[in-house]
Amino acid sequence: MSVEILDGSTVRSFVEDERAFNSSVDGRFAALDADHDGLLTYAEMAGDLMSLRVLERHFGVDKAAVAPEELGALYRGLFARFDRDGSGMVDQHEFRAEMKEVMLAVANGLGFLPVQMVVEEGSFLKVAVDRELGQLAKAALNEAHSRARNTTSIHTIRERARKFRA
Repeated sequence: MSVEILDGSTVRSFVEDERAFNSSVDGRFAALDADHDGLLTYAEMAGDLMSLRVLERHFGVDKAAVAPEELGALYRGLFARFDRDGSGMVDQHEFRAEMKEVMLAVANGLGFLPVQMVVEEGSFLKVAVDRELGQLAKAALNEAHSRARNTTSIHTIRERARKFRA
């Protein structure tokens, strides 16, 4: 886990970058697909669904105990959101579509003000933050190269002017 600063635009930008988003989602899908049949069962997704901590209230401490039947119903309901055709299995297209909706909902919930948040390594939020940091670093490097070229150009122009005057 790490503490990161992000806002809705961090997540939204990640989702809108289809190549990066689909690559990340497809990687998660493949990791969950234990039998490599291209479909996810409830059993294959259960661990990830439970790691979402949908009932967590305060830094990992749940105030009210929830009956196992209620938890089971909650996680089956989450699975049903992914299983859009009601087949009892989630294909890659369904998984991508629901993850896109989930991430856009997170982006909308975060809004435009930066927040500091603990994110898990390998989570979609961590991937989104790392992607944004990579883009910022690349932009800064390009700016530095551009300034260096401009400085070199100025020196070259001055040198040519000196030679011309001489």
